[in-house]
Amino acid sequence: MAKKRNGEFAAQVVGGVTALAAAYVARKALTFAWTQATGKAPPTEPESPDVSLSEALGWAVVTGIGMEVTRVLAVRAAYRRFFDAGHQSGVVGIDVD
Repeated sequence: MAKKRNGEFAAQVVGGVTALAAAYVARKALTFAWTQATGKAPPTEPESPDVSLSEALGWAVVTGIGMEVTRVLAVRAAYRRFFDAGHQSGVVGIDVD
């Protein structure tokens, strides 16, 4: 297995840390928005028979889409900032355009 170049590894670390931070913020924002919209906290155990199917599916869709969109946007922004700062001229396999 070939060693990864330093720039590629650094970009992946930056992307990973950014994704974790974005996920934390997105989860808090989605929970707040759900609470404001529905008047109650989101389900913590969607599998529970006490939670309606529509509520469980709604929360799953909102968090799934919201978290992934946030992750993609945050990682792309981090990569763009990383490359624009001159840390790396280009990384194999990562295209931010």
